[in-house]
Amino acid sequence: MIRYALVCGQGHSFESWFENSTAFDKQAKRGLVTCPVCGDLKVEKAVMSPKVSSGGDRRKPAPPASEGGEAKPDSKPDSKPEPKAPVALMSPQEREFRQKLRELREHLTKNADYVGQKFPEVARKMHYGELDHRSIYGEASPKEAKELHEEGIAFHPLPVLPDERN
Repeated sequence: MIRYALVCGQGHSFESWFENSTAFDKQAKRGLVTCPVCGDLKVEKAVMSPKVSSGGDRRKPAPPASEGGEAKPDSKPDSKPEPKAPVALMSPQEREFRQKLRELREHLTKNADYVGQKFPEVARKMHYGELDHRSIYGEASPKEAKELHEEGIAFHPLPVLPDERN
């Protein structure tokens, strides 16, 4: 991973992480790197000062200083590193698309009847005229979804969005 200091055409400075320098170039070319302040797509690498080590053991960083200026005693070392999760820096267009997906999901669930695990059964009955047609949503296994599709029953998966805290 590499961290770049970036600057937009409007002069706003910010930082972002990339897998490597090629990843930055590809994302910038596709318009995926935007200024978080103004949304400007013209983003370039800024001059960064190198991070210079003061010597000592390079494998273990120095403990952070406490408010009194003294180093904090080492706490119990973690035996397992914290698991990493995929992350992304979204452009304004991606944020708008995500909002539209959220609105679509809310509209569908608000204006349809939840039938839960009985979705394939109820969908079939409506398709074959045994029940009046209405908007429904629920759950279906991949096998059940494939069978519904093969029978010509039209349905769509509900959009699923990552947790809102991301």
